[in-house]
Amino acid sequence: MELCDRSAFELSEMLKKGDVSSRQITESALKRADDKERTFNAFITLSPEAALRQADEADKRLLTGEGISPLTGIPIAIKDNICTRGIRTTCGSNILKDFVPTYSATAVQRVLNAGAVLIGKTNMDEFGMGSSTENSFIGPTRNPVDTTCVSGGSSGGSAAAVAAGESIISLGTDTGGSIRLPAAFCGVAGIKPTYGRVSRYGLISYASSLDQIGAIGRTVEDCAMMLNCICGHDRMDTTSADVERPDFLRSLDKGVKGVRIGLPREYFVEGLDQRVKDRIMEVVNLLAKEGAEIIEVSLPHAEYAVSAYYLIATAEASSNLARYDGVRYGRRYGGDNPDLVNMYEVTRSEGFGREVKRRIMLGSYVLSAGYYDAYYLKAQKARTLIKEDFDRAFEKADCLITPVSPCLPFKLGEKMSDPLQMYLVDIYTVSLNLAGLPGMSVNCGAADGLPVGIQIIGKAFDEMEVLNVGCACERMVK
Repeated sequence: MELCDRSAFELSEMLKKGDVSSRQITESALKRADDKERTFNAFITLSPEAALRQADEADKRLLTGEGISPLTGIPIAIKDNICTRGIRTTCGSNILKDFVPTYSATAVQRVLNAGAVLIGKTNMDEFGMGSSTENSFIGPTRNPVDTTCVSGGSSGGSAAAVAAGESIISLGTDTGGSIRLPAAFCGVAGIKPTYGRVSRYGLISYASSLDQIGAIGRTVEDCAMMLNCICGHDRMDTTSADVERPDFLRSLDKGVKGVRIGLPREYFVEGLDQRVKDRIMEVVNLLAKEGAEIIEVSLPHAEYAVSAYYLIATAEASSNLARYDGVRYGRRYGGDNPDLVNMYEVTRSEGFGREVKRRIMLGSYVLSAGYYDAYYLKAQKARTLIKEDFDRAFEKADCLITPVSPCLPFKLGEKMSDPLQMYLVDIYTVSLNLAGLPGMSVNCGAADGLPVGIQIIGKAFDEMEVLNVGCACERMVK
């Protein structure tokens, strides 16, 4: 097995024992990227020279034993909407194609301080708006499992890079399923923490009340390692929660005996691919044999989740993206046009892609006079009802299990002409963002040669239980 195909947890142990060097691991990942990147298109920007320098520095730290952590020497990829000082951060958009931040996001700085090696910035749907990573200005990311299929979105590059061995572990962001869906489609593990668990400082906003930075790794252990590094209060982010940060790795061997696992009846109905349902129920039955208590719960307002999400998310997006006008932020199109209004029109028309413009227009509409109460306010009320459904469910259950996606990874271009069908891919993931809850996708096998993900949903700030059950699922499948 090549070094780049091993898990971050395994490589960390090898580095501690001196069985391998960070440079060797980094060279292995860079070689894989050099061999496969033209096919997969997982990265927007690769930084091989800087990565090798960081790897050499990590090897020195490992040699002295000073300031080392489990991530020291591990190659990592960063989604391209998370700011990295001195490395361009494009959000997958033409309007930011030349933007180079002067600072790093808190999450990025924490992994760099831990000694991780930054391989590069990964491809994504423009500004996080998509479920397939087909809305990027550099073109789509292909699924390493089947290159005719999408990698999921919007963190498709981050998931594909890990699945392909071009990076060992990665950071992604999740606004409505953007970590969990790509992890499911690419056959890896991905966790969206509780809203506020990880600082959003330095994350370029799509929908501020929904966005959250999380981890994608080859295993649940990898995700726990990453959470140990990036979680924690940050005074630079007013939404950062000042709560205790546990050692997430310690949650992985607890087992599931006596754990109450809820199955929401509304998530296992018509519209769910039978192949996906069968794989998930196989794992649920295995959990029951290990002593978990399987109970049925209800989330009666789940049917409103997609509608509420796409009203709230687009409204926040229209506000957040108003700053990209060719004057203060982003690239200016149309040259030195003396007509200010025309300059705005040209810049935003040429700088933004089709899906981003669609969501800006929808968001502007629902916030406009006469429509605010009819759409946006009702969506916020539905959001409250959805959160209350979860609160009641967690009175009976310690965690919930659902599908990640209603379908298997679909073909490139299959849903691009039908936005509604694309939006419905998020039907099982958006409710967690509306409620601010933690959720994880774990690979639970394959159907017709394509990966299937199982979603574990936890109580607020109970990532420990999510990781514990996720680890149990992963080990059963293996």
